[in-house]
Amino acid sequence: MRCSFSHSCSVGGLVKNSMQIIRRPVITERASNLQESQNKYVFEVLRGANKVDIQRAVEAMFEVEVVKVNTSTVHGKIKRLGRFQGRRSDWKKAVVTLADGHIIDFFEG
Repeated sequence: MRCSFSHSCSVGGLVKNSMQIIRRPVITERASNLQESQNKYVFEVLRGANKVDIQRAVEAMFEVEVVKVNTSTVHGKIKRLGRFQGRRSDWKKAVVTLADGHIIDFFEG
């Protein structure tokens, strides 16, 4: 069954749609190398989303076939400004593997 663009899921008791689950693509040198060599794409996702939610959201947003999803929690760094210390927020990263022949173009025209 093909998911619609307004696919929704329940994360932490709240209903979220695809646009809320996928926060942004992670564009780094390592992520670009994964795209070119292994057809893997990296996204920052909602911390409460699971692999099934992420797979459905990517398939609905970009109309591609997802083979595998790997997730990890990235811990925030401790930062200092003078004598004051703060901490960046933790965030969740998802590495999505697409089927052969499927691509996501982030930089369209």
